[in-house]
Amino acid sequence: MNVVVLAKYIPNPTGTPQLGEDFLLVREGVEGGLDPGDEPAIEAALEMTEQAGGEVTVVSMGPAPAMEAVRKALSIGAHKGVLITDDALRGADSLATATVLSAAIQLQEFDVVLAAVESTDGYTGTLPQALAEFLGVPALTFARKFELGEGTIRIERQTEGGYQVVESPLPALITVTAGATTPRYPTLKGIMAAKQKPVEQLALSDLGLSADDVKPTQSVSGVEDAPERKAGEVIEDDGSAADRVVAFLKEAKVI
Repeated sequence: MNVVVLAKYIPNPTGTPQLGEDFLLVREGVEGGLDPGDEPAIEAALEMTEQAGGEVTVVSMGPAPAMEAVRKALSIGAHKGVLITDDALRGADSLATATVLSAAIQLQEFDVVLAAVESTDGYTGTLPQALAEFLGVPALTFARKFELGEGTIRIERQTEGGYQVVESPLPALITVTAGATTPRYPTLKGIMAAKQKPVEQLALSDLGLSADDVKPTQSVSGVEDAPERKAGEVIEDDGSAADRVVAFLKEAKVI
């Protein structure tokens, strides 16, 4: 069982990221680390290989500091890493990111690709589905529990009203919810061992891609503060409060 798990390096995981003059996130020269949302997927990958054997390969795309996210995943227990870094990838949108990650993943032997439901710096939630399409594999989303079979995988898919049971042949891509696993922490032994684990560093040319292949299809042209919420209306009951509330609800098209 060979599992590929996505790991993203994000700026200031516990605070508010900074925007540069080009309205892109400042990812270099600032505090950053592994996206906390990726940790349940990494744990799920480790549990799968502990059950069925095989290796966990962590794949990431980002600037040079993104190596920190890869190394943390390796210190937790992943076996090897892949980091794609290229100046042409600055400002890449979800489509470009999926294009690059799919090209890198196809260089690996994999039975399962695991990812977070969404990143905590972008929150698009669309990348895993695009990635599955490029890889030509089924996408099983919002997995809160998984069970490996003979060439298959079954998950419990979290929904607002409960869960659905979904089964798929392998290979497949699965997004893992935050509550699906209890991520383990890096140990001192794991941190030291991570320094010796192989990490392949790739550029776009190594993937057979050019800058034109990853040119963003969308961009941010400006950022403004959200308007402050207006003060609410206080209604004193002088006998007409009920009528005023009804009128207010009608104005809001609630009733």
